[in-house]
Amino acid sequence: MKGLYIHIPFCEYICHYCDFVKQVPKNDDVVDKYLESLSKEIATYKEHFETINTIYIGGGTPSMLKPYQLEVLFTAIKEIKASEITIEVNPESYSMDKGLIFKKYGINRVSLGVQSFSDEILKFVNRKHTKDMIYYSVNNLKMLGITNISIDLIYAIPGQTIEMLCNDLENVKKLNIDHVSCYSLILEDKTYFYHQFLKGEFQPVDNDIEGEMFDIVIKELEEMGFEHYEISNFAKNKKYSEHNKLYWTLSDYIGVGLGAHGFVDNYRTYNNKSLNKYHDKWQAVSVKQTKEDNLADELIFGLRLMEGIDIKKLETKYSIVLLDKYPELKEKIKLGLVKVNNGFLQLTRQGINFGNQVFEVFV
Repeated sequence: MKGLYIHIPFCEYICHYCDFVKQVPKNDDVVDKYLESLSKEIATYKEHFETINTIYIGGGTPSMLKPYQLEVLFTAIKEIKASEITIEVNPESYSMDKGLIFKKYGINRVSLGVQSFSDEILKFVNRKHTKDMIYYSVNNLKMLGITNISIDLIYAIPGQTIEMLCNDLENVKKLNIDHVSCYSLILEDKTYFYHQFLKGEFQPVDNDIEGEMFDIVIKELEEMGFEHYEISNFAKNKKYSEHNKLYWTLSDYIGVGLGAHGFVDNYRTYNNKSLNKYHDKWQAVSVKQTKEDNLADELIFGLRLMEGIDIKKLETKYSIVLLDKYPELKEKIKLGLVKVNNGFLQLTRQGINFGNQVFEVFV
């Protein structure tokens, strides 16, 4: 089984922290032309349709598409009988009309870009929705029968207090949803915040405060009954993101759309990031992976999962002895960043906060 990732690169505005491939379209014609090219690209993978089990429509802001544009998009994938079909939604661009179209075409999971319930923080990061819009979106989707809902939250935002974070988590409890993705704010190149940082007008949150906030996130969500199953992801009732689990387990997924990445038949694929180039040729590069590439990826992605990596299974698959291949791991174990537990290599609680120090061993 494999996944299909579909990138919609359009936004109504640009968030200050976002470094994804995106743009504000000049008019509907730009979007319509893109959807035409995208549909053609999706059709080239028709031979894979029967084996696609998950679809994830991300962006950008897929929910900014107008109803007729959503119909065009969903028509392109209607032959695929995936068990999980996720679309990313921003609260301010959601409407019941769009929800009804989701329902009509079998969209059964929504990832809602909440980030914060604080008007002050939302304004700071240049988000345009309100708390009321979040509640409306969630309640309306549930009313339509789309109950598999995830929300994104961001913490460690300059100006965000512990009280604000706790209020965000209290609202999660009130929403009564089954999945939360929670990330610290990362200063990415070519973003508004990065340019502010270069001018000395943006000060990242102290690492100790960031760690304290993440501890609060984990503690509060676990008390609500969420399982911390991946570094940044929490689920109730086993409602994991099945699509994202494909990434973390080095399974095949097709990437279509502007700037999309894929991993199919041991090739990493990279699509063009320029809209004009994309219309002429979807894929920019296809790179065959070596055994070393796959081993490193499997370790880095696999350690993101709280269950960790089955050491014996990995060693058999790659004909290695893990600690001989990566002797630096012994130091990370002594430092308390990773552990061996019942035959699995896992990040420790401390290692979750300093995962990059462990991942560097495999690069």
